[in-house]
Amino acid sequence: MQIHNRVVARFADGRIVKGTTQDFSVTRDFFHVIPPDAGAAPVRIGVPSLKAVFFVKDHAGNKDYQEKKAFDRLVPGRKLQVVFKDGETIVGSTTAYDAARPGFFMTPADPRSNNDRIYVVARAVRAVAFIQ
Repeated sequence: MQIHNRVVARFADGRIVKGTTQDFSVTRDFFHVIPPDAGAAPVRIGVPSLKAVFFVKDHAGNKDYQEKKAFDRLVPGRKLQVVFKDGETIVGSTTAYDAARPGFFMTPADPRSNNDRIYVVARAVRAVAFIQ
């Protein structure tokens, strides 16, 4: 059975590609996103050119929702704040951060976030800080 993950691939230059993926892997430099348009061809995405891959609950999201940047529950892993080079800040937890790796997964602090998990591309990050 193939798993179709809903993703939003956000490039470091601001471009966005939405769709599903079946072949994302932290061990490869690329993966494919199948756009939601019927019959659309898969788009090859180069991971090094990305800011992050957001694994989302749905593609519509809620533009009016202000995601919480604090924890109100126990979470596995270490709590951290990530500041991207474009100034965006996200807060969540990770069990796999290693500054020497090209990226890492994190789970948002806000359980009501549209993001289930986020793959952060290290080269798009300005700073990572562990928080209490």
